Amino acid sequence: MSVRPATASRADLVADTALALLAERGMRGLTHRAVDEAAGLPQGSTSNVARTRQALLELTVRRLAEREARVLALHEMPDPAAGTGSLVDALALATHRALTRNRELTLARYELALEATRRPELRAYFDAAGARFRDQLTALVTALGSTDPDRHALSLIAWADGLMFSCVAGSFSARVPELAEVRDGLKELLTGMTGA
Repeated sequence: MSVRPATASRADLVADTALALLAERGMRGLTHRAVDEAAGLPQGSTSNVARTRQALLELTVRRLAEREARVLALHEMPDPAAGTGSLVDALALATHRALTRNRELTLARYELALEATRRPELRAYFDAAGARFRDQLTALVTALGSTDPDRHALSLIAWADGLMFSCVAGSFSARVPELAEVRDGLKELLTGMTGA
């Protein structure tokens, strides 16, 4: 399993390999030894980067946040002055990326989310990782005229998370919606929120 180019830092290589293992094998398949083997590292290398399982999970959550920021492309989110249509396009593209070319990353996120429900010490890392996107989305819906931005941001995130879970791990996993379908769903939701 080749995960990162040779120029990646050892910590990034370990975390990227851990994410790939989570998607492929689930939480039970994530061990220090498995990361070493999958990354082609000498035995004990992962332990040198992350001594404990908790440290490995924290490293993996931080890396997940970095990689998801690129998938969600926060830097591509439009200026609210561009209107609801531009935000719908950007959110639809980000959601569709998570369903298609970044499906493994989405699976790994669900594995880590479930683990965070059982490990309070991991919960803080996981929640902080999601705060950046949530805060930006709240600001965007505020600028679009939302009368209840926190609730509307939660509804948008819940809608996208529900769609991703259903299509990646749930009962709709056999059929990924087209980008246009994702866009239509988001448009309906945002139009109802903002009246735009």
